Amino acid sequence: MLTWKLPRILNVHQVPKVFHEDSIICGYRSPSSSATACVLSLFQMTNETLNIWTHLIPTWYFLWRILALLSSPGSLHDPFLWPLLVYLMSCCIYPLMSTCAHTFSVMSTQARHICFFLDYGALSLYSLGSAIAYSAYVFPDRWVNSTFHLWFVSWAVCNTVISTALSCYSRLGIPVLHYNQHQIERFPEQNGPRLSKVLRITAFAYPYLFDSIPLFYRLFFCSGNDCAHNATLTMHIWHSIFAFLTGFLFATHLPERLAPGRFDYVGHSHQLFHVFGIMGTYFQMEALIMDMNQREKWLLDHSFMPSLSGTLGAWCSAMLISLLLIAAFSWAMYWKPKEPEKRKTF
Repeated sequence: MLTWKLPRILNVHQVPKVFHEDSIICGYRSPSSSATACVLSLFQMTNETLNIWTHLIPTWYFLWRILALLSSPGSLHDPFLWPLLVYLMSCCIYPLMSTCAHTFSVMSTQARHICFFLDYGALSLYSLGSAIAYSAYVFPDRWVNSTFHLWFVSWAVCNTVISTALSCYSRLGIPVLHYNQHQIERFPEQNGPRLSKVLRITAFAYPYLFDSIPLFYRLFFCSGNDCAHNATLTMHIWHSIFAFLTGFLFATHLPERLAPGRFDYVGHSHQLFHVFGIMGTYFQMEALIMDMNQREKWLLDHSFMPSLSGTLGAWCSAMLISLLLIAAFSWAMYWKPKEPEKRKTF
């Protein structure tokens, strides 16, 4: 009879510092786990188990939503639906990459960094998918076809590249050889965790705030008949609330910071961060679909038709650049600059 032995659970003093989580004491997996052990850990309670399942299950939900859209007649041939398709692809990819990152990040130190590089890249692509959908469906009437609207997606592509680069840099930095000590400084996250955290928060917050400019204007500042006020505003507000809570939890590490060790397995900030993030994405998706349906006639008459290059083309270009950046940062972990030759003295 075939039996599986579940991996041993460790405490914070038994794993290297790079694997430590703020105010989490117990529930760590071995930092040299095999791929099989990583998969088996999904079925035992660790401090990562709920992090994994809170994104694995929603991945299937978003995949079902995109398959339902693709199964509708003519969806692939209707340019008006292309921004929604790109957005839904982003919604499938980012929780899937997060699931893989949290599952396999304990195979080694290098694997941990590469896994989260991919996770950060997926989050950046999700931000771009949101921008593409916002450009097509969310802009207030008075901003449609403005210069800002015409350049919105192009700017969002640049933000995606910046976000991926900055978030990866916050984790690894650039290897620097200290000639006087013959050492290579590799992981600034360990040497300067606060700076690393600030850089990472900036990398995630900046694209979200940029994407939300037309939405925030429509919600809080626009008045009159050309503001696209409709029933979707309530859904947009719920999305904004969950987005704020997501960022707040990521930045503060509450509630575990108030009681270290009490929330190691259930209820710590990263689990809540995942739940609120997915809820925010759900409300965002529903609001986008409602805006698309309710504003379709007006947008088709007054706005430019989405193009393949401005939707899937922009998204794929940003994905390619992000992958190249991730490959460069991953390679940097293994790069060892040559030490300078000592000058001969006679």
